[in-house]
Order: sequence, then C-alpha cells, then structure tokens
Amino acid sequence: MHLVDWLIILLYFLLTMGLGLYLSRRAAKSLVDFFVSGRSLPWWLAGTSMAATTFSIDTPLYICGVVASRGIAGNWEWWSFGISHIILIYIFSRLWRRSEIVTDAELTEMRYGGKMAAVLRGTKAFLFAVPINCIGIGYAMLAMVKVVTALELTQNLGLDLGENQKIWIVVGISIFVLIYSGFSGLWGVVTTDFFQFFLAMFGAIAVAIVAVNHVGGIHALIPQVQQATEMDVLSFFPITWSQGGLRWSDVAGITATTFAAYLFVQWWSFRRSDGGGEFIQRLAAAKDEAEAEKSAWLFNILNYIVRTWPWIVVALVAIIIYPDLDDPELGYPRLMLDFLPPVMLGLVVASLIAAFMSTVSTSINWGASYLTNDLYLRFIHPRASQAELVLAGRLASGLVTVLGAVAAFYATDITTVFRLVIAIGTGPGLVLILRWFWWRINAAAELAAMIGGFVLGSISSLPQFEQLFADFGSRLLFISSVTAFLWLVVMFLTPPESDEILDKFYRRVRPGGMGWHKQRKRTGIAPLQDLGKDLLKVIAAILLLFGSMFAIGGFFLLQPLTGWISLLVAVAGGFWLRQLSKKKILPMPRPGLDENNL
Repeated sequence: MHLVDWLIILLYFLLTMGLGLYLSRRAAKSLVDFFVSGRSLPWWLAGTSMAATTFSIDTPLYICGVVASRGIAGNWEWWSFGISHIILIYIFSRLWRRSEIVTDAELTEMRYGGKMAAVLRGTKAFLFAVPINCIGIGYAMLAMVKVVTALELTQNLGLDLGENQKIWIVVGISIFVLIYSGFSGLWGVVTTDFFQFFLAMFGAIAVAIVAVNHVGGIHALIPQVQQATEMDVLSFFPITWSQGGLRWSDVAGITATTFAAYLFVQWWSFRRSDGGGEFIQRLAAAKDEAEAEKSAWLFNILNYIVRTWPWIVVALVAIIIYPDLDDPELGYPRLMLDFLPPVMLGLVVASLIAAFMSTVSTSINWGASYLTNDLYLRFIHPRASQAELVLAGRLASGLVTVLGAVAAFYATDITTVFRLVIAIGTGPGLVLILRWFWWRINAAAELAAMIGGFVLGSISSLPQFEQLFADFGSRLLFISSVTAFLWLVVMFLTPPESDEILDKFYRRVRPGGMGWHKQRKRTGIAPLQDLGKDLLKVIAAILLLFGSMFAIGGFFLLQPLTGWISLLVAVAGGFWLRQLSKKKILPMPRPGLDENNL
C-alpha cells in the first residue's frame, strides 16, 4: 500500500460520510421514514441495495474457500437460494408491499391474533435482531480482519497487532458506518449501497482480469486448474455423463446428499423462504407493488448473473498460484496484494471496504428496526412520539453494532460461520410460505417452527454433534424433518385463528390459491393474485436466470456444450415468461352490444 492508495481510501470514507449526513433530514421525520424511507424507493435503488447487502467483504473470500475445497459445484450452497429469490419476484413481492409493514415480524400480528401472536412477534424480533443478525455482523467483521491481515494494512501503518487487536480496527470502521446509517436511516443505507455495489463490482472484475492475465489468459488457466487437483473443480454440477447416462461424479466436491439438500430442501426450509428481513424491508419501502416486483428482478440479475463469475475466476487462479495456502479464503486478498499496482490497489481495497460497509449498514438498520418497531414501540412504549421512535432507532443501531462486534471476537472461519447461519435459520421456511396461502397455519405453529429450527440448528452445529451427520446435507435434512414434525403437531393440537383475524388479513393482502376459499366467500372479495399463473412464471424465470448464469460461465470457462445448452434453456425460459406476462386484452364491444351481452 502506497500513499496514493491510502488517500483513495480516505476520500472514499469522506464521500460516504458526506452522503449519509446529507440524507439525514429525510430520516428524522418518523419511524416509517427512518426504516422504510417513507415508502418512496424507486425500483433501481431498492434492487441494487439488495444486491449490495448480500455482497459483503466475506463473500469473495468465502467463494475462494468453497471453490478450493468443493469445486465450482460447491457454490450451490448459495446458488440454491436463487429459487426462493425468483419466487420472491412473482409470489411474494407484491404481497409484502401490499401489507405495508415496517418489519416482517410486524406481519405476525396482522396474520395471527391474541397473546400467542404477540409472543411470536417479540420472540421473532429478538432472535432476528440479536443472535442471528449479530452473528452475521460478526463474520463480516472476521472477513474484514482477514483482509487487513492479508494486505498487511496494519504493518503499513507501523503497527504490530494481534488478531484480537485488529478486530478493534474493524470495530472502528463499523462505528463509522453506524454514524452515517444512524443519522440517515434506510435512505442513507440504500443510497450509499448503490455506489458501494458498483465500486465493489469494479474491484471484483479488476482482480479477475489481472489474475487471469498473470497466468496467461483463460486458455492457459483451465488446463492448469485441471492438473492442480484431482477434484472435478470445473464442473457446475456434481454429475458426469457416461455411456450408461448421468451418474454421480466420483471426484465431485460435494456429496449427492448435500447437493440434493441444496436443490430440493434448503431454499424452502430456510427462514428467508418468503423473502428475508433485509429484502422485505426494501420491498416494503418501494413506491408501489410494481416497483417492488421490478426491484426483486434487478436483485436477481445482479446477484447471480453479474456477480458470480468474477469471484469464481479469481478462486480458480488462487488454486494455481497458492496451492499450499493454509487458509484458501485468503487467496483473494493475496492476489490483490501481489499483482495490483498502486492506485488500482487503493481502489480495490476501497471496494472491499465498500462491500463490508454496505452489509454492516444494512444489518445495523435492519436489526434496529426490530428492536424499535417490534419491541420498544409494541411492548415498552406504545404511545411514543415519532421523534422518540427515531431516537430509539438510532440508539438501537448503536446496540446492534456493539453486539455484532462482540460476536466478531468468537468467529474463526467464514465458511463455518456461514453454515452456522444457514443451520440456525433452517426449519421455519415452509410455515412462512404456507401462512400466506393456507388459513389453518396459526401463531403457535410458526413459533414452534422458528424456535425448533433455531435450537436444532444450534445444537447440531456443536462439535460433539456435528460428527453424527455424514455431511452438511444430511444435517439440513434432519433439521427440516424434525422441525416440520414439531410445527405440524403443534398446529393440529392448537385452535386456528379466529374468522375475524383471518378475514381482516385476507382483505388487506388478498392472496390467491384455494387456501382462502372460506374467507373469499365470507368477504365477497376476489384475490389480487393469480397463483397458478404466477407459479408458471416462477418456473420460466428459473430457467431464464440459471440458464443465463450457466451460459455465461460455460462459454467463459471453455465449456461450450454447457454454454449452448444453458443458452437454449435461457431463451426458452425467456420466451415462455414473455408469453405468460402478456396482459389479456378484452374485446371491444360491437355496436349495439353492451358489456353484459359480451
């Protein structure tokens, strides 16, 4: 790191702080302004913010570790969530915007009634704001410490610090994030997210280009990777084609059980099955339902089609250049340090800091929204003024930052913590989906699913219990199965919600499907959702999204057969989706006929 690199980073900090403080007035008016931007976000800003939120500093490091240990197919650990994110576009985005909530926990007392709904709301708010959210902040801080170490940033400043001491530097950056996010609320978070995302993407692409050129280009990279390891690193799927047909690859980086769990269980069993808190916050903040749907589409394009391959390419180069690296997650920052020239290094380091700040700022604001809206306003001070709620939101932001810093001191490995986050969030997903479309789901069932999944995920992550499972996939199957048994038993042993609560929820959200037949009959109100057609759109969009992603990867990584097949799948999915999305045009009445005759 040279002086010019440090000046670039300093300039980035100043611009971010200035933008956050400039937007602070927009957040000071009310709770809705502070946490959902007055419900006025345009789709392009909301969608880019979603992508920036998931693009943390830990992500490229995590992917380096995944590709080195499990091959490209190991990325199904996060690719599988693309299924639920496509479902979010056509099934849930409009429902969330129509509900006009501030947090997803608030929906519980709209969907359910009585003391059980209040207990569920408070429990959910606490679990999401404190343990789950703070673990996420903690492992983002861990990734930042790894980058600080790998880039020798503290040595450049003349400091000889241990790992725990370096965490304090990262905490200092987090406090900086707290200042602008605490003043500006969600407006400041999403606006800085917009610039941070594109800066972070610039950094990822720059590292990929420099790294590939260093090994002689993509045509030299592929054979070197194939020779560097006995594992089938380059396969997108852990299967091979032989004379007998498709079979499981003997050198696949992940087992059949784990791949099956990713593809058929994880996306619907995880707690983000109907959106996820940070995404829901942005959908609720969108200008209207159409803007919410478009923002979800933009997120999917940026998250899966745009971001995937620069990281994977860097991970492949790292396998060749650093074959004996003890921690493969450090391959990404090592490539930056070894091959980027001055100025470019400063920009890329700033891009990683941007990725870190975008995730932490979102986590701070999101966690504070639960503490303020679902705990303080709901249970402690229901008559609080809007000014008091904004102040409470800022204080809650500080508390979340402190707890996240505490979690950082106990995190050791990014991939391990990422799997912990998945494990403790697995289980309640099916209930979260069904509550929108089946009147019989009650508060007790959702509470049992949430607590059961969290407890089972936590216990199964302990070292003494981890060895009971053959692989991560069997662990997810165990958590999902036991949790499903628990909530089904609880649901049928407890009474359903009252007709008054169910009718009120249906009038507000107007979901489709057969699960609300009684409510439609009682209220006389038609649904605003064609569930059958929307499910067909989901299938078509999945073909379009994954086909596009694998077509780019296939052609770029010199796998033309995969590229052409994927391109055909994408085209077919896009054409089908276009046909499904065409609006029906009613015939014009002929002279002498009125609409009733038609």
